[in-house]
Amino acid sequence: MSGELGPIDLSKREGTSVSISRQLLDYLLSGRVQPGERLPPERKLAETLGVGRSVIREALKSLTLLGLLEVRLGDGTYVKRIDAEILPQSIEWGLALGVHDVIDLLDARRHLDVILVGLAAQRHDDRDIADLRGSVAAMKAARHDRVRFGSAQTAFLRAIAEVAGNDVLSGAVTTIRTLLQVWVARVPWTAGFVDAEVIDYGAVVDAVAAGDAVAARVAMGRASDRANEQVRQELTPDG
Repeated sequence: MSGELGPIDLSKREGTSVSISRQLLDYLLSGRVQPGERLPPERKLAETLGVGRSVIREALKSLTLLGLLEVRLGDGTYVKRIDAEILPQSIEWGLALGVHDVIDLLDARRHLDVILVGLAAQRHDDRDIADLRGSVAAMKAARHDRVRFGSAQTAFLRAIAEVAGNDVLSGAVTTIRTLLQVWVARVPWTAGFVDAEVIDYGAVVDAVAAGDAVAARVAMGRASDRANEQVRQELTPDG
């Protein structure tokens, strides 16, 4: 990890924005910039890296969604404090994934989420249902704010895993989500897609509350399939 910014080698078999994200990640972790420090403006970064400003903007957006940067309107982009030691390594692993790896992980996450929600339907109590409904309401309220929505969605899925009560499965799906977050952050953000996800998750909670493991698994599978298809379309637009 050099921490030096310079022109990107675009001959590698990965997207330009991923290459940019990778070098910016190295730069953020190199110690050359400290938490609270402002990054160079987009124009300067584009000149240094030899790419267009739109690519820089996309990479910065991904790193912001991952919690590494903070955009202050009218003031610039700042480095946030990174408290979890494993986060940078997980992001680096995620950036290294190829398209087929990502698709395999999407499938694995889908199956694990379905298993966990089936267990949650059998093991929940009234407080669990209240927490899950609160997370769905938070997602609905944050439909126009990608960062807030993502936090509420993560809280919802984490709560499902906790109610399921299987630490091995919960740990596996958490690891997969961390690896995938680099790629999921690239999916276009539309209110219609968010509304559909909220409806799907609402159906998941209804099934869990009813203790219907079969219906819960079907609803979670539908929610996962919808989200996964969005990522696949972004990864393989011609396929």
